[in-house]
Amino acid sequence: MARPHLIIFSDLDGTLLDHDDYRWQAAGPALDRLKAAQIPLVLNSSKTMPEIRALREELGNNDPFIVENGAAVVIPPHALGNAEEEVVNFGATRDRVLEVLGAQRKRGARFTSFADMSANELAAETGLDPAAAGRAKERLGTEPLLWQGSEEELAEFEAALGSEGLRLVAGGRFLHAMGIFDKADGARFLLNKYREQYREQYGDAPVLAIALGDSPNDQQMLESADIPVVIRGVKSDEVRLPSAKHAMRSLKPGPEGWNECVLNLLFEYGY
Repeated sequence: MARPHLIIFSDLDGTLLDHDDYRWQAAGPALDRLKAAQIPLVLNSSKTMPEIRALREELGNNDPFIVENGAAVVIPPHALGNAEEEVVNFGATRDRVLEVLGAQRKRGARFTSFADMSANELAAETGLDPAAAGRAKERLGTEPLLWQGSEEELAEFEAALGSEGLRLVAGGRFLHAMGIFDKADGARFLLNKYREQYREQYGDAPVLAIALGDSPNDQQMLESADIPVVIRGVKSDEVRLPSAKHAMRSLKPGPEGWNECVLNLLFEYGY
């Protein structure tokens, strides 16, 4: 049987990046192996386009990426046959999200969103430096927020967003107000693109999607993959693994767990 082509979809905070200091270096051995094997690593995160661009530069990553929990897919020049960069948007715009949040605040909802904070205030809240916090504020279709009301009020708030065609997703650190899309939408879109390209280049060799995540925010992405990998973290116990899948859970947290699982899978599939 032909060795399958692998495509990696990875969350960032708490998965490839350490939950506390945002470092990725513990995953270095696995990242080097992926590059050597020319296996695409698609970063799929709640982070913004400027944030992921900065990280991709640091990692030397040239593959497509997915921003803001699936708000948009970015295909860089020379990837997937594209001559120029292509941005494919899904769901509501950020302006629409902010409009709905503003209306809910007038009705008594208590929260602080990124739009309410300066770059310095956001830096203090997240541990990012002010420049990185500024990049986190440049958004296309989602708005992270810190909830300051009760659990009962939160349920009412979530229902009110739902009636406006929005949803609330719990990430590792913030709640994310967004349209009706998720991290799986962008992953499926890119997986289909890769399958088309590989079919043209290699015929019918199998293509396997591996997804790594650490929180309920990653649930749909994990379920849509051939091989879901849950990285140990603050909310990883809340992630429900699909029973029919070839599924893994890391023993170590963050980038150490990422490194452990990716190296094991590369060995298993002959890379």
